[in-house]
Amino acid sequence: MQPFDSARLHFRPFLESDTDGMFALDSDPSVHRYLGGIGGHMATVPAQSLDTIRFIQAQYTANGIGRWAVLLRETGEFMGWAGLKLVAGPINGQQDFYDLGYRFRPRFWGQGYGFEAARAWLDYGFGVLRLPRICAYADAQNGASRRILTKIGLREGAEFLEEDVRCVWYETVNPATT
Repeated sequence: MQPFDSARLHFRPFLESDTDGMFALDSDPSVHRYLGGIGGHMATVPAQSLDTIRFIQAQYTANGIGRWAVLLRETGEFMGWAGLKLVAGPINGQQDFYDLGYRFRPRFWGQGYGFEAARAWLDYGFGVLRLPRICAYADAQNGASRRILTKIGLREGAEFLEEDVRCVWYETVNPATT
């Protein structure tokens, strides 16, 4: 798993030293606004964020992929996370799919970073990992995230309930395999 860059972002596997940045993300109520039961519980102590990092690191070992830390290239500041993870499911009747996700601290919202990260991971998933299909889902009320998923080329699917949250399914297939 080699770190890589986009125009403004640096992506790398999580380190335990990311705990403070992850806690700033995980403990922010505005970050959790559209997560409901689908995004985990809000952290109240840094140890919970460290546990999350260790859980993600275990995914690297078990599945060869998981969410990665996103840093601002210019400063190295921790912004949030993005990436792919293998989801056993079932979610929306789907099993064993690669889920594209991203989450940023609010100070980085509205500047195109979410789009840039999602696009980079779609390209990585299809180009480097050669995945046949990439999926995502978002809270139906989260218009910003839903616009990003559509803008990078995922097709909107059906609405469904996940943990009592109304979500919208998205997916696309690798153009190299069609």
